[in-house]
Amino acid sequence: MRKLLIVDDEKNIRLGLRAMIAREFPDTYAFEFADDGEEALALLMHMPIDIVITDIRMPVMDGIALINRIQELDPKPAVLILSGHDDFQYAKEAIRCEVKEYLLKPIVRDELSRTLLRLEKEIKQKEQINEQLTNSNQQREAFQESQLSYLLRSLHMGEDDLRSRLLGIEMQWIDEGFQLGILQYRGTVQGMGHAEFLARIQTEIGNAPEKFRTRRAHVGDKENQIVLIAENGELFQYLAERIAGSGYFTYSMGLSVPTRGVTRLLAAYQEAQQALKYTFLLSIPGVVRFENISQKSRSFVIPMETIKKIANMLGTDRDKEMTALLMEVLDIKTVTRFDIAYLEAVSRAFNEHVFDKVFHVYGGESVEILRLFKKVGDISNFTYFHDYFHSVEGLLHRLNAYVRSMKTFHIDHKEMKKAVQYMQDNYRKDLNMTIVSNHVSLNYSYFSQAFKEYTSLSFVNYLKKLRIDRARELLTTTDYKVYEISEMAGFENTKHFSRVFKEMEGVSPQEYRDQRHVMG
Repeated sequence: MRKLLIVDDEKNIRLGLRAMIAREFPDTYAFEFADDGEEALALLMHMPIDIVITDIRMPVMDGIALINRIQELDPKPAVLILSGHDDFQYAKEAIRCEVKEYLLKPIVRDELSRTLLRLEKEIKQKEQINEQLTNSNQQREAFQESQLSYLLRSLHMGEDDLRSRLLGIEMQWIDEGFQLGILQYRGTVQGMGHAEFLARIQTEIGNAPEKFRTRRAHVGDKENQIVLIAENGELFQYLAERIAGSGYFTYSMGLSVPTRGVTRLLAAYQEAQQALKYTFLLSIPGVVRFENISQKSRSFVIPMETIKKIANMLGTDRDKEMTALLMEVLDIKTVTRFDIAYLEAVSRAFNEHVFDKVFHVYGGESVEILRLFKKVGDISNFTYFHDYFHSVEGLLHRLNAYVRSMKTFHIDHKEMKKAVQYMQDNYRKDLNMTIVSNHVSLNYSYFSQAFKEYTSLSFVNYLKKLRIDRARELLTTTDYKVYEISEMAGFENTKHFSRVFKEMEGVSPQEYRDQRHVMG
């Protein structure tokens, strides 16, 4: 449905026009109204309007002033003048402003209808042309992106071939000078895709001064990354200032040095990649220029002994000492003094000598913990250094508790096995939990809980089961009297034995024996 704006200071004329047009073209137009040119201009600035029908003589801002201001809009609506004044000067100004028709009041319905039909035809033709141009531009941009993506990954392409391909995508201008930046999204919008990220960046660029928006090209790089190549490096300075001041859209940027020549394209791309890595060391979205990090020292030694100490401390409840050593290894002053390769090497050392060690020594259950912190294995999974540091610290504390529990489990398993063997060897004697817990040198309360976890039975019930199992065997395979079996199984008297046996087996010891003899 077309948006049609009627501008006239007389309400009856506005309503009459709407009624006339609506009867002639039902369900074709959505109407907006304004009393004067100033009110109309405010509407035009805030919503898309397809057609404007305006009077000439109005208070505040007349129709001539309005049609002149409309020339500044993009896109411009089609303009139709309805006036009670047949004035040549008005008509001349209307022609200059590309007014589609100048009609005199009183309005002739057929004349207005023919004009609106003609405008509709012109608008549709314009839309078709714009659609074709849009499709053509999209195809051209898609081809340019695919070719540029290929070039940035063709490390050994010769100069002639490179120059030829750049000429094919109209990028030979980089011979005259260019700068390359890699922009990476740093916000919190879930599922931010390349198309949306690019659209936002293009909006940012569209707001830049026109002199900055000279020849440029872009291509999608990795996820949430865009490579931007610009003839005017001031465009990147504008974007850098926007990054520092923008609150709604956050991204970081790595910049190459300004350079010239097609042979410098790949080098500039690698410079921007390296610079982008260093945005990891910032605390907020920002810009890193290659010239500011190119001289970082690579003369460093990885503190392997300290990292191995941290690994050895796992399971010893020395969290504070581990954190202190971690702060020593990942001290931000040390990290920023050296090339980013230092941090990458430290990350690999932690993976190999700490995290992987837990997996290999303590088995598959630790995978669940490692899965919670799976990002820790690669610093590129983190937006900022402090996020990486706190995740490593958190993982160490979780692993410390896990290793401690695993060590305790292995120790307890050994002691419980020893306790059960002692009970099996001495069930005939007067046993209680105090005697057995003392035998394996464990605290009485702790032993009670650990024993139940190991056997799934309380100490008393396990001892009963052990003794009844032996009694059943004796009832079935020997001719001993019931009172003799009671004593041999470790019960204090026959009455207690019979009660416990019936409680567990459902019949008395003698009935159990009789049943077995019948069945045998």
